[in-house]
This record gives sequence, structure tokens and C-alpha cells, in this order.
Amino acid sequence: MAVPDSLSVAQARRITLAAQGFADPKPGGATDLRHLRRVLRRLHLIQMDSVNVLQRAHFMPLYSRLGPYPADLLDRAAYRNPRALFEFWGHEASLINVELQPLFRWRMANVGSYAWGSIRKIIDEQPDLVAWVLDEVRDRGPLTAAEIEHDVPRKKDNWGWNWSVVKVALEYLFFSGAVTATDRTTSFARRYDLTERVLPRAVLDAPTPDPQDAFRALVELSARALGVAAEPELRDYFRLPVAGFKQALAELIEDKVLLPVTVKGWKGPVHLHHEARLPRRIAAATLVSPFDPLIWERARTERLFDMSYRIEIYVPAPQRLYGYYVLPFLLGDRFAARVDLKADRKTGELQIPAAWIEPTADQEETAGALAAELRRLAGWLGLQSVAPPRRGDLAGPLAAALAASPAGVA
Repeated sequence: MAVPDSLSVAQARRITLAAQGFADPKPGGATDLRHLRRVLRRLHLIQMDSVNVLQRAHFMPLYSRLGPYPADLLDRAAYRNPRALFEFWGHEASLINVELQPLFRWRMANVGSYAWGSIRKIIDEQPDLVAWVLDEVRDRGPLTAAEIEHDVPRKKDNWGWNWSVVKVALEYLFFSGAVTATDRTTSFARRYDLTERVLPRAVLDAPTPDPQDAFRALVELSARALGVAAEPELRDYFRLPVAGFKQALAELIEDKVLLPVTVKGWKGPVHLHHEARLPRRIAAATLVSPFDPLIWERARTERLFDMSYRIEIYVPAPQRLYGYYVLPFLLGDRFAARVDLKADRKTGELQIPAAWIEPTADQEETAGALAAELRRLAGWLGLQSVAPPRRGDLAGPLAAALAASPAGVA
């Protein structure tokens, strides 16, 4: 369907969902690496996060687009040769298509500008330590920080990490591109090795583009992944610097790679990728992770889906509106519900602390579709049952739908 230059919000939604892969057919049989690559070619990267109350964040975008798939396929793509992905700071900590590595060398070369405080400072304050850590990786790698940090004291002024100086040095080397993650331990710790021993030779030998050429390529990839977007979300996708982004955007507009459009109710310039498509309908029925590229930029999520969404992990329990780890449920081209979920691996149960209906959704249809999706998700996670929801305005209908469906999980 041709894309007009004046769009309704519903049309912008369908363009976005198609660009993000939600209009693609799910595999009819066994899922393999070809299916993963299809999704990754659309998204370009997936965000990582250590929270494992349900499933680690980077596994979920593939599930949302493919349905249940063998999770070890992603580990193979990221951590076994020939690698399709590499870890780096793309949109936060990310797994990025490996052929894009040259486009991030400007960031690697500018640790002092783009890394955060402790990483920026360590090369000035303790250069000998950084050199020693690099030698240890060269001589003994792959290795984790724990294998070489010994009794180095940890600072206690960071609420989250409490990293040792050895870990900070390793993260400096990681940010600079000297080392990379060869894999992850069962506790999700990075195992580091020299980048030259990890990435494919063809990637290592690829020329380093001028930073402005890299910015232009990354903005084009952002626009392709979003379909239609305002400027803040185009820049946010790869967390690009303002000046480089602005110039790249202007060049892409001039070359008609990005086309000007209007979206009803949106302020400021809006850009359509010239290859974006507008499907007549989206037939999705899937849960979406809080870290999914579809909803990274929360203001965009509100404009597109009329849903105010915030992750409440760091909110004190009494102040949470919806729950600890809440996933929106995409039904058709709208978010119809949101559910707080927890995988209790000891009991083999998918727990639902809360379930909430969105204002425009049909309660009966949503409860039935969500019950089927929760059973699919539980089966994918290796859980044997789905518990009834404990609270929320969708709890009763969802409990009834779960009770009416087969007892087993998909």
C-alpha cells in the first residue's frame, strides 16, 4: 500500500510495526538462524539487561516477532563463530549486527567523550593498571574480571555495580574496542578477550569510515528500523551526538532517503524512510519486553499507541502503578493490556502478580488472546503452568480465560 505524505496515527502505527518486523509471518516450522537474521536485519541491534525475573531482555524481541524459538540460537549468533552479533554500547548495552562494527569505531576512539565518569578517568589516573589488565587478557584470555581482580578494593559509592578498578579497566578497554565479550558466564558476567581474536576477519579488516559517514549510515538504519519517526527517536536509536546527527539528517533529507510527512497530532518535523511500507492491517498477538526497540522512546510510544509506559523496577513497591516487570500485550496494532510477570523456576510456574486492560481494548477478546499468549510464553520458558493473576482490572477475566483454556502450556 502506497504511503501518503499525510498520515493518521493509525497509519503511522502500522508503518512502525511493519518496519519493526511485526507484519512478517512467523516461522511455520522449526526456527533457525535464518529467521533470527531476518529479525536482526530489521532491528540492527537488541538491548541487553541483567534483570532475569522473567527472561533476560535480549531474548525477548526475537520471541515477540518469531514466537517460541530455541533460545540457544541467539547465544550461537552472539558467541560462537561465525558470529552474527557483537556486544557494544549501541542503544545502552547491546548486541549489534557484527557487520556494523566499523560504524561504531568513532565511539570507541572517543572513550573520553562518550563513556561515563569512572571509565573516562581510569586511563588518566591509573594507566599502568589498564596496561596490565590488557596484558592479562592478551596472555590469559578469555577471562572475567573476577579471575584477575583478586583483592583489589571495590568502591561503594555506586548504587548498582560496586565495580573493582580491574572491572573498570576492563570496561575502558571494552569501550575503546581493544577487548570485547567473547561470551557470558551463567551469572551473566562478561568474559573478555582481545577483539582481534573474537570478531570475524572480514569485519576487522573493513575500513574505518569517517565519523560523519558513520553517523549518516546509523541515522539511515534508525529510520529504516522505525519506518516513520520524529527527530528525537531517530537520534535515540543509536544514542548519537547532536551535531553529527543533525548533519547526517540534513544529508539524508536532501538525498530523499528520508521524506517529509505529517502525522496527525505530532509536533515538529516527521520523517518517513523512503522504503517504508504501510500494511492494511497488523495481526500481532504477543507480549513485548520493556527493553524492546518498539517502545524504547517512551514519548513516541505514547504518541503512537496512546499508552503511557514506564518500567517500575526502580520504583519502591508501594509506589508502583502496575508492577515490577510489566510487559505490554500487543493485539493487532494496539496495546490491549499490560501484565506484571515472573518466572518461578523452582515451581515451574509463570506467575502473574497483576494484569491490566488498556482503555480502548475489548475485555473478553483481550483476556482470551492474552491467556493463549501466556501459555505460549510459559512453554517457551520451560514452565509447566500459568498461575491466575493476583490483582488488576483484567485479573478476573484473564483468570477465567486461563481456566477455560487447556491446562497444559503451549
